Amino acid sequence: MSQLRIAEIFGPTIQGEGALIGEPTVFVRTGGCDYRCVWCDSLHAVDPAYRRTWAAMTTDGVWAEITRLSKGKPLTISLSGGNPAIQDFTQLILRGHSAGYRFACETQGSISKPWFADLDTLVLSPKPPSSGETVDWEAFEACLTAAEGAGLIVLKIVIFDDRDYAWAQMAAERYPALPLYLQPGNLEVDPAVPVDPQDLSDKLLWLVEKVMADGWFAPRVLPQLHVLLWGNKRGV
Repeated sequence: MSQLRIAEIFGPTIQGEGALIGEPTVFVRTGGCDYRCVWCDSLHAVDPAYRRTWAAMTTDGVWAEITRLSKGKPLTISLSGGNPAIQDFTQLILRGHSAGYRFACETQGSISKPWFADLDTLVLSPKPPSSGETVDWEAFEACLTAAEGAGLIVLKIVIFDDRDYAWAQMAAERYPALPLYLQPGNLEVDPAVPVDPQDLSDKLLWLVEKVMADGWFAPRVLPQLHVLLWGNKRGV
């Protein structure tokens, strides 16, 4: 049985962002990523310096931890990272679905996998210019193709500044059929540093006023609810 590199498994807690915000969820956070976003809030699952903290787990082991945390009550399992698309979750999804669990995955859309089609929700979150990364739109298209058959496919973009906002409008024009979610970014990612709730509120208000002033009514503008509640603590 293949090994999965797992940075952490935690929950149940609520999903803090995007299409499933507020939904009870167990998170399976994978280790490893093909991106290095400058504002990454999960470096412990990205930077190879943390590789020794990642657990090599079988599907059986991951499933046992999910059912222990959820007490066997079916809920949503979120595959996150890092970039979860690096790994093969085919067997875990099949096993979870047979027990009534639902699966969501968030990825930047740089690597496509056949198991995307088995997901209940696929969140594609291409990274804007402030990330320091450049989106490969052909790779992104391949993810959309692989996900044909998934229950729901949505677009989620984090906004830090005016340049990101303009880029998000361009991305939305490319994929007008995808439900779109925007959220203001959080530059303070150190778990030891408290988050300023007023700063988060100000950023959200800036983004709301911007889309309203532009008459851009396609996106849903949401906060990062988990940051408002817990700051940058891990495992919540």
